[in-house]
Amino acid sequence: MSPAYILTAAGLDYKPGPAFSAFIAPVTAKYTIVNDQVLADSGAFGVDPGKKFRGEFGGYLRVQFQKDIFKNVNFGTKAEFFSNYLNNPQNIDVNWETLLTLKANEFLSATVSTQLIYDDDINIAKDDDDDGVIDRSSPDVQFKEVLAIGITLKF
Repeated sequence: MSPAYILTAAGLDYKPGPAFSAFIAPVTAKYTIVNDQVLADSGAFGVDPGKKFRGEFGGYLRVQFQKDIFKNVNFGTKAEFFSNYLNNPQNIDVNWETLLTLKANEFLSATVSTQLIYDDDINIAKDDDDDGVIDRSSPDVQFKEVLAIGITLKF
């Protein structure tokens, strides 16, 4: 739980069909928990240095889409946006995930997933001159991509 994010929201969920959903919550509490004391002491994940908990109040939007785009190929994406009403509401937190699942046959499958995160409260360490020494830290986009190959065996 370093970090753990908890959202409590009151809002409306619009689902015009099975593939799409849009949830908007103008009243949302977002909690960040950093249980690792070393990370908490450094102020990681937007908590104040030495604290393990941070609470924010704002608005939240989640948009999801999932559909079979070809036979044995499924595409899903989810984008979440949060604005803290009490501190820099113009700085929107973004968490966007995509997942492409391919099933080649009954034995072989593959997934490609990506995740993009931007949170103005999280500082990323930067080494501007590639000398191995951290020169500064500031908010930045974080990106992760994963390719997984799966083999299914039935006994």
